[in-house]
Amino acid sequence: MKKILYSILACLLVLFTSCEKTTEDTSKITYFVTYMMNGDQTTLVPVGTTFTDPGVVAKEGEKDVTSKMTVSGSVNANKIGLYTITYSAVNVDGFASSTTRTVIVYDPNVTTDISGEYKLAATSYRLRAGAKVYYSDYKVNLTKLAPGIFTVSDFFGGYYDIRAKYGSRYAMTGLVNLTTDNRIMLLSSKVEGWGDSLDGLNNGTYNPDAKSIHWEADYAGSMTFFVDLNM
Repeated sequence: MKKILYSILACLLVLFTSCEKTTEDTSKITYFVTYMMNGDQTTLVPVGTTFTDPGVVAKEGEKDVTSKMTVSGSVNANKIGLYTITYSAVNVDGFASSTTRTVIVYDPNVTTDISGEYKLAATSYRLRAGAKVYYSDYKVNLTKLAPGIFTVSDFFGGYYDIRAKYGSRYAMTGLVNLTTDNRIMLLSSKVEGWGDSLDGLNNGTYNPDAKSIHWEADYAGSMTFFVDLNM
């Protein structure tokens, strides 16, 4: 009987020892690098002036790791447009994090605001291989980011997004610059669904008396969207 009891006790001892080893706490706290931005996250810079990056303070927990941070991107303050500066770092455990600053270089002499909701006129059409496809009544929105700089909800004027019912991923979004003589210049464009952009934007104009917009958007090397918009 004693031998049986000794055997049971020995087994229990091994079992409890095993449990202690397998449930040992091996968790560890890791701190992702966080960023405290000096100045504004979106910074406006008049064209022709000088941009000085106000910088970012990076911390890993309570430790300042700004010196280990990588800064990428540049700003040409002599060229109107949007620029992105990225601040990134990797913590002691190899986990990366980042933050960005948007710098908008603009012309302060442009005072006209063309932001608003526009309606596609009946004179709008897509030209491809000599064939015209007219379409109208769809809405295009322009939003002001800075003097003379505006986002465009769809350079196609709703051709694929609404008319073809492909959905919003097939709207050609982007940015334009309005000049002091009311010309509309392309800054950037992208259609998420196909992952490409416009070949170019020609004859972009704003008529302040009629509050109307016209542009000709070249795309995919084979078609042009003649877009007329009325407020």
